Amino acid sequence: MKVMVTGARGMLGTDICAALSAQHEVRGVDLEDFDITDPGATRAAVASCRPELVIHCAAWTDVDGCERDPERAFRHNAGGTWHVASACAEAGARLVYISTDFVFDGEKREPYTEFDQPNPLSVYAASKLAGENLVRGLLPGHYIVRSAWLYGTSGRSFVHRILAAAAERGEVRVVADQFGSPTFTCDLAASIGELIVSGRAIPGTYHLANAGVCSWAELAAEAIRLAGRSAQVVPIPASEWPSPTHRPVYSALRSRWLELQGLPAMRHWKEALAQYLAAPPRAT
Repeated sequence: MKVMVTGARGMLGTDICAALSAQHEVRGVDLEDFDITDPGATRAAVASCRPELVIHCAAWTDVDGCERDPERAFRHNAGGTWHVASACAEAGARLVYISTDFVFDGEKREPYTEFDQPNPLSVYAASKLAGENLVRGLLPGHYIVRSAWLYGTSGRSFVHRILAAAAERGEVRVVADQFGSPTFTCDLAASIGELIVSGRAIPGTYHLANAGVCSWAELAAEAIRLAGRSAQVVPIPASEWPSPTHRPVYSALRSRWLELQGLPAMRHWKEALAQYLAAPPRAT
């Protein structure tokens, strides 16, 4: 299959390209190739590649930056997605759109399924949800993949920053009253390849995240333990963390749609984290 991956130099895009390249013809593109906020350039790039499937990872994921600059957030995350989806419609390509757990408000206090109603609290979340709605309206053959709390071997993730901080000082202060589903990007990339690119999953919206639920503080403590560091994690409330963004208190995800189709869920986050930390993380 001929696959185009936007945001190919990002943390998830890098792993998707690596996971799919052995079995598919993959073209990874990023900002140096074309700007998704330019509709003409986007249309020309997709038409030139002639993909059967586009995996749209490109986004502005700086949640605090989005809060400070809503216009830019919607220009990239909604407008850019509109251009990519429109180009896919013209080219006859299917589209995988990477979305986020942040589309939910956190009031449920148990893992959100694909059948729960989104209610974004932040500009970032609203811009990503707008992208979802544009994809649904433009492409019947779409896959919307919501994931959460990503970390990987390329890029600077929460886990990478925590381990760096633990190496520098004896204690780290970490939010303990927000809960989610930490997800290893290699696992997410493999799941997208196995379920969607292979054609096993029917079009629709999917929650793909490592199983289990934890707080940021619990994730930090487990990462420090597995890495053999001696730093202490000091739990703090979210109110003490300086940020302009209103984040959901609880945004863990459950892959209910996979369950209904008899498809395999992703492994537990602790198992995935242990594998990630078996090799030294690197940042780009």
